[in-house]
Amino acid sequence: MKTSINSGFIQFLKKVKIFGLLVLVSGFVITFFTFFKTDLDENIPIQELFQRNYQIYALEIPNEMNFAGERIPLEYFDVFESLDRELLINTYWQSQTLLFIKLANRFFPVIEPILKKNNIPDDFKYMAIAESGLMQSVSPAGAVGFWQFLSGTAKEYGLIINDEIDERYHIEKATEAASKFLLESYRRYNSWTMAAASYNAGRRGIDRQIEIQKETDYYNLLLNEETARYIFRILAIKEIIENPERYGFIFRQEDLYQPLSYFEVKVDTTINDFAEFAKSFNTNYKMLKFYNPWLRKPFLNNKTQKVYTIKIPAENSRIISPRNLEDPVSGE
Repeated sequence: MKTSINSGFIQFLKKVKIFGLLVLVSGFVITFFTFFKTDLDENIPIQELFQRNYQIYALEIPNEMNFAGERIPLEYFDVFESLDRELLINTYWQSQTLLFIKLANRFFPVIEPILKKNNIPDDFKYMAIAESGLMQSVSPAGAVGFWQFLSGTAKEYGLIINDEIDERYHIEKATEAASKFLLESYRRYNSWTMAAASYNAGRRGIDRQIEIQKETDYYNLLLNEETARYIFRILAIKEIIENPERYGFIFRQEDLYQPLSYFEVKVDTTINDFAEFAKSFNTNYKMLKFYNPWLRKPFLNNKTQKVYTIKIPAENSRIISPRNLEDPVSGE
């Protein structure tokens, strides 16, 4: 009896499997036939259909580009090819780059005024994307946040890091710290391009290569692959975000992630339970931490009675407005 049941069950599974395969194949055939119906009617070979309908395009590199007002020497074949590489990668890694575009709409309005206040060129907002993709990421080396600060450097530039707080996750304060670093580097190298390179490689690493190679121009220095690609990745991200339609990125304004809406509360006392604290403002622990990722524990001892500014989600700010599903437009 047991053998009979098992045998019958196996036969049933085989039938289901065959049926599923038939559905899958028929679906593919219907889709293929619909897509290529006209061509199939003309009896065009499959390989020719593939070549006619599936195309990957080489990209036309702009004739002129600059970073922070500094001209890119695209007449040099190595510079041209380095930019071409990063443009290809960021154009055809569509999901990642489209996410960059969506997140930029939310976070650039936070970053831009801080850079401007500190006399840092606006192009450095694209460096934040190159560093972290505008996500609160942690690198294998332990670099944290939008600006990927290591602990020692973060503390050197005034960010608080302890068991309860890590201001590397604080967008505004981390942008302030990054601005200080970049301004110091610019004064050292008299070049925003070199300042950006030093952010990636460290000033010590850049100084060492300047000494060895007796060159001070980024485009004339032989650097490790990460730093050698760094400026070109920033340039590629800048070019695509500023000209999305040119590179095939089509979206509506409503597809972009909107800036966060909140009000601020100053705290100089102990908070024993952030979940209860959140509920007192008609929100929840999850949203409180989303708006304040620098708060690393579910409580705040604050024994020194330091004043902290905590963002509280505005009423109904979690609710997405009704979306207009009209024809798509690109980046407008």
